[in-house]
Amino acid sequence: MSIIYSKSSGLNNAQIGKLETPIKMVIEHESDLLTKRGGICDWLFNIEKSNKFGETIIGQNEFDVFSATAEGAGAEGDDLTETYRKFIEHIQFMKEFTITAEMMEDAAYGVAADAKRRAENFTRAYYKTMHKICEYALSNGTSASGTFAKAELDLTAPDGKPLFSKDHTWGAEGKASGTQSNYFYGDIFSSTATFENALGELAFKIRNMKDENGDILGYTADTIILPGNRPAAEVIAKKVCGSEGALGNGYNDVNLQFGNWNIIVMPNWQTEDNRCMIMSSEANKNLCGNMFFNRIPLTVSNWVDNHTGNYIWNGRCRFGVGFGTYKHILLAVDSKDAVEGAEAL
Repeated sequence: MSIIYSKSSGLNNAQIGKLETPIKMVIEHESDLLTKRGGICDWLFNIEKSNKFGETIIGQNEFDVFSATAEGAGAEGDDLTETYRKFIEHIQFMKEFTITAEMMEDAAYGVAADAKRRAENFTRAYYKTMHKICEYALSNGTSASGTFAKAELDLTAPDGKPLFSKDHTWGAEGKASGTQSNYFYGDIFSSTATFENALGELAFKIRNMKDENGDILGYTADTIILPGNRPAAEVIAKKVCGSEGALGNGYNDVNLQFGNWNIIVMPNWQTEDNRCMIMSSEANKNLCGNMFFNRIPLTVSNWVDNHTGNYIWNGRCRFGVGFGTYKHILLAVDSKDAVEGAEAL
């Protein structure tokens, strides 16, 4: 993620001239550090550049298997049919900070340190916005829409249903079609043994997702996503995924989940019950699952307000967040009773 810095003309204040380059360097340096550290957006979303108003993801059925033909005969025709399309619109986000004229005049050497802190936090706020909007989109995936920082977000999959639903559709018009679920409830976190068994069943659900022809996709789930406020569930997940032997029994059984999973905790996903998401990172990439389109990276400009004499820094960016499919991820809620919109595990 690059940062664009533009210098405004007419900055004739000597103090401002001395601050401008150091602040620019702080912003760019902080950007480099935060980019290397990664975050929810980098770990769970496909980040793509965009030069349009928005991006459209188009789904098609796959070619069927080759057919045998007699010697000298022509090939049997096949065609691709558009099965769905999903439009993700870019949203503009902005922020400013101001160094007052009085501060510039009176703070002397202290203004440089204060400006540096503000510039660092300014860049952090940009990356925080990116990561938190991605967290918000996933953690609110049982709804069709949501509001983040005054922005209205479309949280539906291409079939028009919320990202997590028990009756997602597959198929094309005039061809075979059906429904499938990526939203489940059941006994999941009551013990390590229960979670180990649940992981196997949930991975089976991901592997058996159907494409638009009704064929099994066969992707392997490899990522567990947990809420940030469920420490007991986090401990169970880490024990199961990090232990070579099966937990909870006196036999030397092999733990089939050992070494197969990456565990990611989303700090801002705060839940009232134990739940988790299971995702295939390969399916996420190949099927355009969780998408983050970067239209305009953080663009920073600065100027002196002629009315007040204040020194103003402005940051602007545009990006879009959405889901190009539902077949890469599922949500499971630890409940023995029916959960609205979910299917029994």
